[in-house]
This record gives sequence, C-alpha cells and structure tokens, in this order.
Amino acid sequence: MERNQKEEVQALQDTIDVLGGKWKLPIINSICNGNHRFKEIQQSIPGITSRMLSKELKDMEANNLVKRTEDRDAKIAIVYESTDYCRSFGPIILEMINWGIAHRKHIKNRVEK
Repeated sequence: MERNQKEEVQALQDTIDVLGGKWKLPIINSICNGNHRFKEIQQSIPGITSRMLSKELKDMEANNLVKRTEDRDAKIAIVYESTDYCRSFGPIILEMINWGIAHRKHIKNRVEK
C-alpha cells in the first residue's frame, strides 16, 4: 500500500501543534503521575512559570487532553485530570521517554569514546 506523504506530514504537524512545545508533555506526565492540583503540577516541573502552566492547561483543556473540575465546597477547589483521549497517547509518551533515555546514553557513550 502506497503511503500518502502529504497526509503523513499533515498528521505530524497536527500532533506537534497539539502536543508540541517545551511544556505539554511534562504537564501530561505530571498529571498522569498523580499531580492534580495546580501547585503540585507546577512544583513537579522545574522551570515552568505559573503563567505558562495556566496558558498550557487552558490550551490542553481546549484540545480535550485535560479536564478541569471546580468544586468550591471541596478541600481542593480545582483539580486537573487527564482525559481518556489524553491517555490514548500514553504508550507513545512511554516510548518517547524510553527513546530519550536511550538517546542520552547513546550521546554520552559517543562523547566518552
């Protein structure tokens, strides 16, 4: 079956538009690792500012990656959770983590030789 390069490029661009940038994948990883409050997420990601986290969470909510729940009567008023749609990307994120670990080792070994 012949591959449609134009369609593949568009699909890659769509993925990068939704998940690209410095912060989105670390935010997803943080939420999936049990950080659901704004401060917890921020503290788990070195270097991210409150303003950037707020902007990225709003963008991710618009793209159905994150669900924001507000309950003024609860002890924790606002909670962020990954959606089922976001979790469908989980295996790819794990592969990216594995590749990143292997890449660091590869570069380190290359430099040491």
